[in-house]
Amino acid sequence: MAKIVFGMGTSHGPQLSTPPKLWGQRVTADKKNPGLMFRGSKYVFDELVELRKDENLGSQIGLEQWTAKNERCHTAIDRLAAELKKVNPDAVIIMGNDQHEIYSENNMPAISVFRGESFYDMPPTEEQKAKMAPGIAVAAAGHKPSEYTTYPGHPELGLHLIKHLIQNEFDVAQSDSLPQGGRSTGVPHSLGFVYGQIMKEAVLPHVPIMLNTFFPPNQPPAARCYKLGKAIGKAVEAWESDARVAIIGSGGLSHFVIDEEMDDKIIKAMDSFDEATLGAIPESYLQSGSSEIKNWIAMTGAVAGTGLTMELVDYIPCYRSEAGTGTAQGFAYWD
Repeated sequence: MAKIVFGMGTSHGPQLSTPPKLWGQRVTADKKNPGLMFRGSKYVFDELVELRKDENLGSQIGLEQWTAKNERCHTAIDRLAAELKKVNPDAVIIMGNDQHEIYSENNMPAISVFRGESFYDMPPTEEQKAKMAPGIAVAAAGHKPSEYTTYPGHPELGLHLIKHLIQNEFDVAQSDSLPQGGRSTGVPHSLGFVYGQIMKEAVLPHVPIMLNTFFPPNQPPAARCYKLGKAIGKAVEAWESDARVAIIGSGGLSHFVIDEEMDDKIIKAMDSFDEATLGAIPESYLQSGSSEIKNWIAMTGAVAGTGLTMELVDYIPCYRSEAGTGTAQGFAYWD
């Protein structure tokens, strides 16, 4: 039977593909955002500056600090890429999410499994770039290919996962292609980052599973995501194949407002496979960018019981403002 032999959690945000000297570009948007989420509540920028003034976050902001943190991030990314290459699995399951890139409000399934032979991606058009928020277009090369490219799916594993999950109380959506109903073309950046930065464009046969982490009202809560991961793990074990399978959780950690305390609690719970702690995280804490932590939680559920153990490669809170905005970059693997 098939076996999960490797797990991975990686951040994937645009900050990782933006030159450090430009990290501050998005602060303008932060200051205009009326709903910056932090520990279950919404704030405006100046409120967060006042709330977090004792943390001295300004000491972590500046080109010197940003350059050093960027180097740490890319050292960690290269480590993850090397570990995946060393394992060389036969198939990969990627837990990702969409931000209106392929889905829109008229079609937003909670959980989607894709069983296609292949998936395509392409660079954004100049028109698409012009519509992107400040600091986003410059990062596109980090998760988009330079030309139209197709990547191998794994339809046999995809179909098996769909059947197994349906039989085990997960009413997943399914498709043989990624929809093109959002504002982008090709694949969402949660997949594109893995293709380009982790697999270095040598993309392995894979099954994308998309969670609607971002958009109410049908976001699967953390406890449900862990249970989904466990069901995926059992599905792999039931697959009549000798395939060696890896599973990747793409996204997170806390952002667009960084919460190091929450991240530390979650990392420790994933390390110990503490389902109760992970499942008890309030839904109000896992909103906006921090909702992507659910992709890691699902991946953790899948590797629970396999005997794999966690190696935290690095955790780098990359602040871009004294309000605590930015992204906490996390990189870990289970082997």
